[in-house]
Amino acid sequence: MSPDSEQSGVSLPISGILIAVVSSFINGSTFVLQKKGILRSRDRGGSYLTDVVWWGGTLAMIVGQIGNFLAYNVAPAVIVTPLGALGVLFGAVLASWILKEHLNILGKLGCVLCCCGSVVLIIHAPKAETVTSREQLEERLADPVFVSYALLVVLLLLVLILFVAPAHGSSNIIVYVSICSLLGSFTVPCSKGLGLVAGEVFGADGGRALPLFLFLLCTLAVSILLQFLYINKALQSFSSNVFEAVYYVAFTCSVIVASALLFKEWTALTATHSLALLCALTTVCVGVALLRISQEAEVTWKKKTD
Repeated sequence: MSPDSEQSGVSLPISGILIAVVSSFINGSTFVLQKKGILRSRDRGGSYLTDVVWWGGTLAMIVGQIGNFLAYNVAPAVIVTPLGALGVLFGAVLASWILKEHLNILGKLGCVLCCCGSVVLIIHAPKAETVTSREQLEERLADPVFVSYALLVVLLLLVLILFVAPAHGSSNIIVYVSICSLLGSFTVPCSKGLGLVAGEVFGADGGRALPLFLFLLCTLAVSILLQFLYINKALQSFSSNVFEAVYYVAFTCSVIVASALLFKEWTALTATHSLALLCALTTVCVGVALLRISQEAEVTWKKKTD
């Protein structure tokens, strides 16, 4: 192997890591900026859609997601995904500065536990089998196990959106987090599928690949729009740093489960990895519980001071 090849092989992962780190910091600022825009518009008595800070947060979200897409194409997902925890920690620091949202000791500990547990979950999650053709993707999408899971997710989303969210969404952060993270079950597989099918759409066999391409594209668009809607609903009622930490955990778990079922990764799960996943999930649950306790304590304190 020539020195140029070695240099090229080394530079690609490094560039992917750098892009992922920058994207994590950008993503960490999105919820804070959008929350700031919502508060500014609320003080003026107008809509947050007319606030320049809110649009700045929205633009940051778009740039951050583009950065994530680029990072996943030049570095392994097992390296890129854990770096998303940096965005959670950066968001908490930024929220304390811009929004004056100060976590107490339980909230800070919960945030750290959520990040650490999520990183362990990603590291020990079973690795994806390679899917290199449209036929393989169609076969995986038609698998009865994945179809059953997808139908269950759709049913849960309908119940949450139509019945639970209108009654309890503004008082329980888990409702909006559940909606956004369950939608993530479709976002990541659709993104991977589009990258695989897009090349065939414009090729000689484009007619056969077009229906699948349009299906994935429409599913991705609906998923992203609904996530965007309910993220902003959550930011109108809850602390940005608490929501971001809990959302990161739930989204990570949802994507791992969806990918494991779609790519049949669960068949390669060993006892060691299973134990590590159980410990990581326990750590995450403790972190989320501490964040909830911290949030409730802050609400109680505000009521007493008012």
